[in-house]
Amino acid sequence: MTDNTRIRLLLLDFDGTLADTRRANTLAYVTTLREAGYTLYEEEYAARYFGMRCEEFLTRFGIQDPAERDRLRRRKIELYPTFFDTLRLNRPLWEFCRQFRTHGGRVWIVSTGSRENIENAMRHLGIGGPETADRVSGFGTGHEKGRAEDDAPLGRVDGILAGPDIVHSKPAPDCFLEAMRREGCTPRETLIFEDSEIGIEAARRSGAGYFVVRL
Repeated sequence: MTDNTRIRLLLLDFDGTLADTRRANTLAYVTTLREAGYTLYEEEYAARYFGMRCEEFLTRFGIQDPAERDRLRRRKIELYPTFFDTLRLNRPLWEFCRQFRTHGGRVWIVSTGSRENIENAMRHLGIGGPETADRVSGFGTGHEKGRAEDDAPLGRVDGILAGPDIVHSKPAPDCFLEAMRREGCTPRETLIFEDSEIGIEAARRSGAGYFVVRL
């Protein structure tokens, strides 16, 4: 019996899937911690901590004071854009997503990372977030629509779910299931793109089809 289910939704992890952000993230953490008097080597972060939520990473690194962790988290966000010259977009994947959207499909970024970090990196790469009503209609001053196109020369995603949006992070499938719920799609109508072991496990548990990305 043939399965005629049509794929309606693509869910993309960001770091390591849609963009190679490894070096920028690593350098931002190394610099942040060095300013605070801690020693972290690039190789150590890449091997032991890359892909963790900031809170989990700083806790495992040995910083127990919540106020100190929050201060370091905010400083890392400030420093992150200074290393954006090392970012690299996964152009074949993004071009596939752009074509998918032209045929009526929907594309979301679903990540354990900070929303602010993701949006800053997307802006640098030329990718925009979801359209707002004003952007679509051009209402307001009359220039919003033009500005929206200028802000996203490579196109937009339809939604973003970031770390703080979901209580149970990957490898729990909650983030993927929530994106499906918001779009009214089933797992059989969804494809997920992931690179990390915990992300792949979350995709598997969601019941959707998935592809493993290696940058």
